[in-house]
Amino acid sequence: MSENELFCVGCGAQLQSQDSKLAGFVPASRLQQTQETDLYCQRCFRLRHYNEVAEVPLDNAAFQDLLTSIGHQDALVVYVMDIFNFSGSVIANLRKFIQHNPVLVVGNKIDLIPSSYHVNKLQNWLQNQVKQIGLKPVATQLVSAKKLAGIDELMTKIENLRHGLDVYVVGSTNVGKSTLINAILQANSDLKDLITTSNYPGTTLNEIRIPLAGGGDLVDTPGIIHAGQIANLLTPQELKYVAPQTQLHPRIFQLNAQQTLFLAGLGRLDFVEGEAGSFVAYVDNHLYIHRTKLSNADQFYAAHRSDLLTPPQKQTDFPDLVAHDITTTVKSDIVFSGLGWVTVPKQVRLKAYLPAGIKLDVRPALIN
Repeated sequence: MSENELFCVGCGAQLQSQDSKLAGFVPASRLQQTQETDLYCQRCFRLRHYNEVAEVPLDNAAFQDLLTSIGHQDALVVYVMDIFNFSGSVIANLRKFIQHNPVLVVGNKIDLIPSSYHVNKLQNWLQNQVKQIGLKPVATQLVSAKKLAGIDELMTKIENLRHGLDVYVVGSTNVGKSTLINAILQANSDLKDLITTSNYPGTTLNEIRIPLAGGGDLVDTPGIIHAGQIANLLTPQELKYVAPQTQLHPRIFQLNAQQTLFLAGLGRLDFVEGEAGSFVAYVDNHLYIHRTKLSNADQFYAAHRSDLLTPPQKQTDFPDLVAHDITTTVKSDIVFSGLGWVTVPKQVRLKAYLPAGIKLDVRPALIN
């Protein structure tokens, strides 16, 4: 069987047996001995069975070319966004890539949001966020791909909107596109975990086509690499402390002015001025948070970075934290892109720190 005709069913990479450091590698003996067409490359095999992530070169320009190709055909675009990290999952100029095609926006990972927050409020919030970035979707849908919540409703909307056309699932890295497609397959067939998934950016390397009943394909696409995601700075081992897998448990800190919160060694929030109040952290439940005096914060960070304040595990090559001045007028979320957010009181003056190049946002509080 010619390897030129084969693609990994888990990540979409073209299979090859020449270079084990490149995408799609399969030992030549494996290719020569098998008659299977549903093959996994060595990288996917080790990720699926041993949770080992092998880094391969990623070509974001090629991923964007693939996204652009959608605009040259008629298709339904399912745009997956991460409710936990909305700003970090926005693809700039998406409409330029997909042109005239209708967009169905999916807000994934609702299982991470505390259950006390009503789903209707979350739906309204998603619609407002989408409106603010200038996107006019034909529909929106909240789902938890991991918990299979909202999948039936999503499939109904897809079938009503696609009119027999291909369905392209697009999004930034780590928003859960492949997990969503696995959830759709599991809900509608005997297939389970067909596509390889992980928390590490760049797991899907090429489009993966799955035939749909009644014609057309469901197409998984590589995640667009978002330069402002903190995941790009971390190792697979460190990501397990940053990317939540279970519902967030709010951690409440009663702070006075001139106190500081460290979010491990990845972020910092100084309460500079204002009345004492509650600061509520919504980050991974295992991420270490440390409170200290502002006057002691610089020395504490220098002494305990990569020690008590971990991740990161090593200081080498990790960017310095950069300060952002913030003054709130209403109860607000200080969003550390990819890390979570801290809900702060109104009318306070703050200084928030994130690694250089990572995006910081301020928004009205999602959870009051």
